[in-house]
Amino acid sequence: MKSLPIGTFINVAAVLAGSTIGILLQQIFTESIEEIVFQAIGLGTILIGLKMALKLPDGYMLVIIFSLILGGIFGELIHLDDWIHGLSEGLRNSLDIQESKFSEGLITAFLLFCIGSMTIVGAIEEGLNQNRELLIVKSTLDGFSSIALTASFGIGVVFSVIPMLIFQGGLTVGSKRLSYIFDKTTIDVLSSIGGILIIGIAINILELGSINLENLLPSLLLSVFLVKANQKWSTRKIPST
Repeated sequence: MKSLPIGTFINVAAVLAGSTIGILLQQIFTESIEEIVFQAIGLGTILIGLKMALKLPDGYMLVIIFSLILGGIFGELIHLDDWIHGLSEGLRNSLDIQESKFSEGLITAFLLFCIGSMTIVGAIEEGLNQNRELLIVKSTLDGFSSIALTASFGIGVVFSVIPMLIFQGGLTVGSKRLSYIFDKTTIDVLSSIGGILIIGIAINILELGSINLENLLPSLLLSVFLVKANQKWSTRKIPST
């Protein structure tokens, strides 16, 4: 019998609770307060991204660079950004939501909430050992983060729980099959790339540039294959005794 992703359900509930508070705060924020909160989120996001990016394992710099380059090229070729924004805008229109930052809020929240070692390790740990401690800690952090995110980006943050439920819950349900794929090195590389993407979020939030994060998302998946290829190649290079 497959494990139910109870930890993810708790995480979803925490984000929904935090988002509700954020929506209420959004109604009373003046434009100047909203601007300073936006800037604070941008600066805080840089710190989160740097902390994750520095998990880069020794000898895997080229893996990360090639994952970003090849993943970005693939994303551009299939126009992944158009797909994602099309789905997001379709959801926004079907619910008659007028907020202009809906898509940005959804995508930003999903990346912040789900791309990191805490998500992967916590979800797999729950699936294998029924240990939800890490996901409960993550839920607390996400709940507080969602207050500030929703106050700045609006209701799009609320709908980030949909991809969270699919991705994080899917890791728990498929943990027995996925545990051998996500070894420590692979998780660290994923976290490092995730950190780089999150720094990209901060650059966009602070309007320091415009980075197409959606088309860089395939780099996360590609990095798993490149890590495994690198590990296999390294094993072959070791002479037998």
